[in-house]
Amino acid sequence: MKENLNIDLKNTAGFVPFEEVAALAQLSVMHLDTLNKGTGAGSDFLGWMSLPDDIIPQIDRIGKVARHLRSVSDTTVIIGIGGSYLGARAVIEALSHSFQPLLKGKQHHILYAGQTICEDYMSDLLEILDNRNYSIVVISKSGTTTEPAIAFRILKDHLERKVGKPVAADRIIAITDREKGALRSMAELNGYETFVIPDNIGGRFSVLTPVGLLPIAISGFDTGTMVKGAKAMEALTRNNKDAASNPSLLYAAARNLIMQSGRTTEILAGFTPRLHYFAEWWKQLYGESEGKEGKGIFPSSVDFTTDLHSLGQYIQEGRRILFETIISVKNPRKKITVPSEKDDADQLNYIAGKRLSEVNYCAEKGTVLAHNDGDVPIITLTIPELDEFYMGQMIYFFEMACAISGYILDINPFDQPGVEAYKKNMFALLNKPGFEAESKKLKERLK
Repeated sequence: MKENLNIDLKNTAGFVPFEEVAALAQLSVMHLDTLNKGTGAGSDFLGWMSLPDDIIPQIDRIGKVARHLRSVSDTTVIIGIGGSYLGARAVIEALSHSFQPLLKGKQHHILYAGQTICEDYMSDLLEILDNRNYSIVVISKSGTTTEPAIAFRILKDHLERKVGKPVAADRIIAITDREKGALRSMAELNGYETFVIPDNIGGRFSVLTPVGLLPIAISGFDTGTMVKGAKAMEALTRNNKDAASNPSLLYAAARNLIMQSGRTTEILAGFTPRLHYFAEWWKQLYGESEGKEGKGIFPSSVDFTTDLHSLGQYIQEGRRILFETIISVKNPRKKITVPSEKDDADQLNYIAGKRLSEVNYCAEKGTVLAHNDGDVPIITLTIPELDEFYMGQMIYFFEMACAISGYILDINPFDQPGVEAYKKNMFALLNKPGFEAESKKLKERLK
């Protein structure tokens, strides 16, 4: 039997007594009950809770479509923004070779669009795609979200001109609403194969739907094993009312008590570059879920040891407004040792023969001790390795903890009203029909 993710709170005890964390975690069982009964705020968006079971009937079809795209193309462009692409990218980057594009042999490449409106980025992407045999997976519930809609219009036109409309239609997969919306209409008109974004699942909670699983499958990873990992974490958290053995309850309680002590910024840290985009997904999950009504913990992230040589100074000695959550990966996939040098000019012979993972582990433990001594509370989450099973575990763990944490804060963790503010201003400045009055006001302000 595989181990489960483990949470270690010993480096928070000097700031928040474990007894208080355990007490709030046990009290938060009522929030767990509220989630399971569907009686709390945002109860229309709880479909993610049962995904490990609900998605299983679609795994075979997801795999079949992924194999088809891999057979007809060498590259797939994933078009989406926020939850429509971050979860997939988090898993793909965590599981892929660090230098995937430079590997010899036949590789299926994953590229991304629709997460930015940057003209240079799109121009560079088109330049690459001119010489690639590519497919498109476009992800949008409405089909009108500005960034992905613009990207899809441009790339659909490029692909159709490159290979013709019938071939392009065979290489475009739309993941969208079951019945309505611009993308659903386009898919039906052009004959695109489609997957459904369930009505009861918000974008940032959608990794275990086709939104995340299809791109992950196209990358060649085992989505079935990933779902098994999520299922194992569901068993450990969803109906577990023993707070001491429920990691999501403990994490939600610990971070909220730490926040109450004045540390309002949480830094997610990993000691492998593979976790960079996992942190990007985590930042959206917590930032969009908790940042409302003047509440919430600000989510940030760092890549260690890299950022120990930059932001490490602030973390060690800056304003005491932050705490860290470290994802510790026990076992690397590969092995490399430090060689010995006869003259020892760089004075590294004391670690000659040691694996880099041992050096990295000592850097991790040394960092925890130093930051703890520097008045930084630290939560440590440990997984045995980075593979599909543990990516599934971490996704479900953080989603469940996020929902509980939102209810501890007495907010709705499943809406995002503030996201619309910039869109309304952008539409007005672009003279979108219906925004004429607001356009005039904003242009006066900008003079």
